Amino acid sequence: MLSPDWQPRQAAELQALDKVDARVERLVVPVGQSARFGALEITVRACLVRPPDQASDAASLLQISDPHPGAPGFSGWMLAAEPALGLLEHPIYDIRVLGCR
Repeated sequence: MLSPDWQPRQAAELQALDKVDARVERLVVPVGQSARFGALEITVRACLVRPPDQASDAASLLQISDPHPGAPGFSGWMLAAEPALGLLEHPIYDIRVLGCR
């Protein structure tokens, strides 16, 4: 759980990678809305940043789904400064949080 000092923002800035064709896109997804990248549907539930007097970081609560049977999904927090702590384990796609707006 994140500290209550984290400050909410209106949108998440994400980087999406298609590992098959090396296509990279930046997505800005408002909180409460969804975006598509390839087969993925990415829904942003929250996006928070640390206060200015702390080390810079952003955290986004994401729900990611792939409609293909057996395809992995993700539901949880992703941190910009620590991407390995919460990641989508998908053979084709990679999603990272860059920040919040």
